Amino acid sequence: MGVPGLTGFVEEHGGFLAALRVRRTKLVIDGSSLYHRLFFTCGADVRRGGDYGPFAAAVGAFFGSLRACGVAPCVVLDGGRDAADGKLATLRGRAAERLRAAHGLCRPGGGGGGGLLPLLAREAFVQALRRLGVPLAQCFAEADREIAALANRWGCPVLTLDSDFCIFDLRAGYCPLSHFQWQSVCSGDDALGCYIPARCFSSEKFCSHFGQLNKTLLPLFAVMNGNDYVNLPALEIFFSKVQLPAGCCGWRGRKHARIQGLLNWLSRFAEPAEAIENVLKYLKKHQREEVRELLHTSMEGYLPSDVNLEDFFQHGKYESQAATKSDLPQWVLDALAKGELSPFISDALILRSTFLHVQVENMQRSSAHSTALPIRQVIYGLLLKIPHTTEAASPSKQINKLPVVCEFDRIQKTLKKTFVQAASLPTDFCDDHFPLDKLMEVPMSCRLMLLLETLGVKMSILESVPSHLQLPVAVTCYWIRSSEPKVKLHQLKALLLMLIFGEWHSTTDDPDPTVLCFKDGSKKEKKLQNTDFDLEAAHSFCQWQCCLQMGFYLNQLLSSPLPEPDLTRLYSGTLVHRLCQELKSAPSAENVLSPEMTEFYQDLLNTVKSTVPPDFFQKKTKTRPESCKKKKSCSKTKASRCAILETQPLCDVNRFASLKVDD
Repeated sequence: MGVPGLTGFVEEHGGFLAALRVRRTKLVIDGSSLYHRLFFTCGADVRRGGDYGPFAAAVGAFFGSLRACGVAPCVVLDGGRDAADGKLATLRGRAAERLRAAHGLCRPGGGGGGGLLPLLAREAFVQALRRLGVPLAQCFAEADREIAALANRWGCPVLTLDSDFCIFDLRAGYCPLSHFQWQSVCSGDDALGCYIPARCFSSEKFCSHFGQLNKTLLPLFAVMNGNDYVNLPALEIFFSKVQLPAGCCGWRGRKHARIQGLLNWLSRFAEPAEAIENVLKYLKKHQREEVRELLHTSMEGYLPSDVNLEDFFQHGKYESQAATKSDLPQWVLDALAKGELSPFISDALILRSTFLHVQVENMQRSSAHSTALPIRQVIYGLLLKIPHTTEAASPSKQINKLPVVCEFDRIQKTLKKTFVQAASLPTDFCDDHFPLDKLMEVPMSCRLMLLLETLGVKMSILESVPSHLQLPVAVTCYWIRSSEPKVKLHQLKALLLMLIFGEWHSTTDDPDPTVLCFKDGSKKEKKLQNTDFDLEAAHSFCQWQCCLQMGFYLNQLLSSPLPEPDLTRLYSGTLVHRLCQELKSAPSAENVLSPEMTEFYQDLLNTVKSTVPPDFFQKKTKTRPESCKKKKSCSKTKASRCAILETQPLCDVNRFASLKVDD
């Protein structure tokens, strides 16, 4: 995020960061930076799909430290992509980086993980904030300008890791998360009490280092140096021709040469317009007007927003020009602002384009997200639905009327875009009485039926399941019928045992997901090693998380006809792989449970198995000639790429996909 190289440059020159004691103040927190930082510093698993429990514990500890120091936090999250989609190239680049990181983790001995967050980290973070009672706002698009405006309105610091906040003119400054020592609360030697040691970026010190550089020139510096929105090839002509001054510190041959040289060069000018005209002198005449306009437009991205988030934190609503222009129903805007709908929803609605985030899965197989495609098609159908006409129409004409969404996902190890048709929904959801703005007027019983039919389960099957587990159990039923390759019985058992242990862990203070507890009260611990990594099991559990994510989003869009499950108790990659390993080598390992937990486990297992044929998990003994297998595999692959979604009853929607692949 932010201005390339600027964070390292500021760190290298420590004088730009002043010591600060954070206490008894409001604090505006960049939520996206925070949940990335907390996840990657809490020791949670990355390779096996994520450990949401330790992550949620870190979130709780962080806000506990703030509370102890009298700090009143407000968390602001990024929303979806803006209508102009100006960051698309950057987002594609980051998606490709995550794909490379995931591929590295797939290989034997793979480590690291870079910025590869597990699939449901954001949702787990939002749930944790709600449990803690931390005020949260989700912006309509990127949150930087709204964060800057709110911090200036309150006169308090911003906590983030985004170097863009070195550019904003902030009254109380920007505290980098890397210097925010929330785990080292100090008691304090005065009446003000304990505090969190931190450092705060000083734009005054920064500008004075470059010959009293005018602060108003910082946005021009950011745009010329390049950021998430701007990459002007024409400016390379400027850099190739201009002789940038080294300044008193010297910079030639050093890592941050361009940054220091550009800042020293800009310090010659009194204000941005003068500097821009001097930049344009180095360009060809036919380029100048276009570059001038782009520079001015891009600099506006560093002006504080006119959106008043204080209204939201006081009254639960805020006015946004971008949101108003989107023409979305008010209930959708309200749910997005509260974080009750994912940015995935607004991207599909406004841009008809979504990114499907890669996991550590088998790159030789189809993307794990392909399993959840029919659920996404129903979501798209709800968001983009068109009224059914009473006139008779041929199936081909009906298909052509269905909206299409562009999905960015992987095909093997390459990021590709695929065009997917929305599902045709039942008449109750498609006629003129219930367009999207009237969706909340659809009876809850109908919304529940839509959710359950999409997942292919009946409510009678779920009645014996605790209400908070009904959605994940329904998703599990969908997963075992839809996964390719087919889910193995020991994988299903491991997943259900994980849910059971999640229930048990909820009654303990400090559960360790690598510990199995036996019915006699003893414990068995075994740390998983990289050499123990089961890629096929990982791929299967990735498919389950994809199904859960989309089931979760569909449930939210329908205003939760089933209770929202606690994600932090629902999935532990370390635990489910540990259980899978145990059950694969010793199928009786499930007998470690206490009698009460055993009964609960058997009920869940019987519930899920009742949705598939009795012989579903039996190994097939007959084998076909190799040529037949290849022929079937080839035709299946071809069908998955070219199949056309037919207009059909909802109960059949999971059998079809409309795919068109492009580079």
